[in-house]
Amino acid sequence: MKIKAIIHPAEEGGYWAEVPALPGCITEGDTMEEVMTNLKDAIEGWLDVANNRDAVESNAQIVEIAV
Repeated sequence: MKIKAIIHPAEEGGYWAEVPALPGCITEGDTMEEVMTNLKDAIEGWLDVANNRDAVESNAQIVEIAV
């Protein structure tokens, strides 16, 4: 899966990043390498929480769709 993120230079140095498609998914890092690593972790964590957050009704179905 590929997802777009925006990386900004931080005023105090380093970088901060946001994922517009995932509200509240933000992270930071001192270097571009660190912010990229932290961004991957933040996205995986966000998706994991979102995937497990809501209980599924007994008559509902969960499907996965590749886009």
